[in-house]
Amino acid sequence: MIGTSEWLVIAVVGVILLFGAKKIPELARGLGRSVSEFKKGVREGEEPEDKSGGAPADKPKDGKS
Repeated sequence: MIGTSEWLVIAVVGVILLFGAKKIPELARGLGRSVSEFKKGVREGEEPEDKSGGAPADKPKDGKS
């Protein structure tokens, strides 16, 4: 029977053959950025919107009321 470590080696060799050795760092970098953006979005979603519990008031961008 093929164990977990053997499947891992087969998968790594398959990825190298499929994408090529030069493309793998670019794919890993893109995956890392995606995970980072996802974590950032999760953190922002967990922050409370407003202390009073309601939605934040709309403020004009130019600072005028």
